[in-house]
Parts: sequence; structure tokens; C-alpha cells
Amino acid sequence: MNIIDKKLKKNLARYIFQCGLATGTILLILIFLDILTHTAIIATLGATAFIVFTMPRAYASGPRPLFGGYFIGICVGCVFSFLSTAIFKIPVIITQITAYIIFGALAVGVAIFLMAITNTEHAPAAGMALGLVINEWDLLTIAFIVAAVLFMAGLRTFLSPLMIDLRDIREHD
Repeated sequence: MNIIDKKLKKNLARYIFQCGLATGTILLILIFLDILTHTAIIATLGATAFIVFTMPRAYASGPRPLFGGYFIGICVGCVFSFLSTAIFKIPVIITQITAYIIFGALAVGVAIFLMAITNTEHAPAAGMALGLVINEWDLLTIAFIVAAVLFMAGLRTFLSPLMIDLRDIREHD
């Protein structure tokens, strides 16, 4: 068993290039999103950057799971975010923290279900549903998330001829 990927020696420049793309993308995201109030949202975009730039030919990097997964994750996250705060407009026994926990879990479960039945599975987008329940956000945040995903998808499409899957599925599965 090798610790270092056998393809590294022959493809070192591509490894550096693709990891550099992921790094640059996250740098831009961190410049525009508040790292303290959008922690979970930033983490999901970081996970997407990993998938898009290390496995550009994988199904999860394609347009359907990227856009469909994030569409579902954002919609479900917004709905459950509103539900988690609306519950306090009526007399209830649970605390706000408990509401975040319950509605956060529900958001992830519903997002996973909807992605699975629509073939738009993108794991970080399920995390986005949770991130929108537990983090502060506004419409500008949503617009930025969409722009970040579009940016990553555009880079992947434009630079696809220069990129390889850094994970060799035949060797690792």
C-alpha cells in the first residue's frame, strides 16, 4: 500500500494547479463572507471546492448535482431556518438552541431525501441546508453562495482539459 499517490510524480504540476484553484476559490469566499457568522456555509463551499477541483470528472462535480444539490440545499435550509425561528412566535417549551438542533437535523434529512430522489446528490449541499439553519444569513449571502457555486462550476468547465481526477477510483475502491 502506497502512502503517496503513484500519479503524483508524473502529474505534480496538475496536483499543484488543481489544489491551487481550490485554495484561490476559498480565499475569495473568505474575503467576501464573514468567517465568524458563516462558518458552516463556508465549510460546505470548501467541501465543494475539494470535490470540484480534485475530482473534476466525478458525477458529484457535474452541473446537475452541483446546481440541483445546492438549489435543494438552499431552499430546504431557508424553509427550516424560518421554521426554527417562527416556532418562538407561538408559546412553546423548547429553547432556541433546541429548535436549531431539531430543524437543522430535519433540514439535512429532507435535503438528502430530495437530492436522492432527483439524482442531484452533492454531499456539501446537504451541509448547506444545515448551515442556513444554524448560521445567520440574508439574501446577499444566498446570492453569494449561488455565485460561488457558479464560479467553481465555470472554472471546472473552462479548465477541464487541464485537469485530471486526482483520486484514481480504480486504485482506491
